[in-house]
Amino acid sequence: MSQILRESISAKGQNICVIIPTYNNASTIENVIDGVLKYTNNIIVVDDGSTDDTMTILEKFKTIDVITYEKNIGKGWAIRKGFEKALSQGFDYSITIDSDGQHFPDDIPLFINELDKNPDSLIIGSRNITADGMPSKNTFANKFSNFWYWAETNIKLPDTQSGFRLYPIKLYKNTKFFTRKFEFEIEVLVRSAWSDISVIPIPIKVYYPPAEDRITHFRPIPDFTRISILNTVLVLITFLYIIPIRATKYLINNKFARVIKEQIMLHNENPIKISAGIGFGVFMGVAPIWGFQMIVAVMIAHFLKLNKIIVLAFSNISLPPLIPLIIYLSYAVGGLVMDNPMEFTTETMYYLKDQIMQGEFYNTLNEFGYSILQYIIGSILFGLLLGGIAAAISYIIIKLSTIKQNKS
Repeated sequence: MSQILRESISAKGQNICVIIPTYNNASTIENVIDGVLKYTNNIIVVDDGSTDDTMTILEKFKTIDVITYEKNIGKGWAIRKGFEKALSQGFDYSITIDSDGQHFPDDIPLFINELDKNPDSLIIGSRNITADGMPSKNTFANKFSNFWYWAETNIKLPDTQSGFRLYPIKLYKNTKFFTRKFEFEIEVLVRSAWSDISVIPIPIKVYYPPAEDRITHFRPIPDFTRISILNTVLVLITFLYIIPIRATKYLINNKFARVIKEQIMLHNENPIKISAGIGFGVFMGVAPIWGFQMIVAVMIAHFLKLNKIIVLAFSNISLPPLIPLIIYLSYAVGGLVMDNPMEFTTETMYYLKDQIMQGEFYNTLNEFGYSILQYIIGSILFGLLLGGIAAAISYIIIKLSTIKQNKS
């Protein structure tokens, strides 16, 4: 049976290896390796400076590659070293499996089958976080990590902390990772999503030994602090770089961009009128009339004698990835002018995003007891500010383009 499974895996993914990072797991590492050997000989074990009998056990296995170094650096560093070794040996994909016996090697075919359906994807094994035996602190940490992953990528995953994964390492050849410990698994997950690498969850089995037999090297205070710092940095990058870049690419590649150019050339309108249409469109995209923004924008544009096509195009600023940010900033701006502003927490923002996608925006505001007035005032002020900035920038760009054309 094992031989059939090995041949099946080889036929579907001959460029796949298994990386096993380990640190002081002498009591479990041998069983893990034996389990993986039923499916492949392409195994790279990275000993992250173990001080127990791990190396003595690894010497028993003559057909696997072992990377070792004296000083313990961290799980992330061990996985990175495994990636480097795998790439140097010509592997395109690597499966990582923890050495503490938590994962079941007989789930490896699940990853291979999923890869066969979704090439060049990052496949992550999702544990049942409500399973009996899972420590309550792990459940909390996982939900915490899942929320921040959504905030950074707009993608929901059931288990972002699972170490049982299949990585398309061939796509990371030019990626410079900067974390070395447990937070690396978050970094690589987020940066994969940013690079448009599909992240696909699959259900896997998990074993949690009794508390007295459980081995963990996770240090709650220092490791949780590093993870929190990393998430803070990733969120800042998301809102200051990733979202603006993607929104810009969307507008450039969208047919609206071509339509706007045609409208400007067709009607030969003056820069003030064009920039006014752009600014008004942005304002309407922020206005608190979700579902009716474009209809109302066109009606008012007709009354103000603005180019309706341009107004309609720029009212599309409320793209799904930007909706949570627009709502948050609108609410925050409203709080600046209210006597008793209400807080807008990250937890409520997570829930609000789901409700918005389901078309239940106003019901959600009522459920949480938000100040509707604070949001409405804030969105109007924020829309005026953002629309004014858009109008000013577009006016400057149009004028500079006109000057350049006249000189040529």
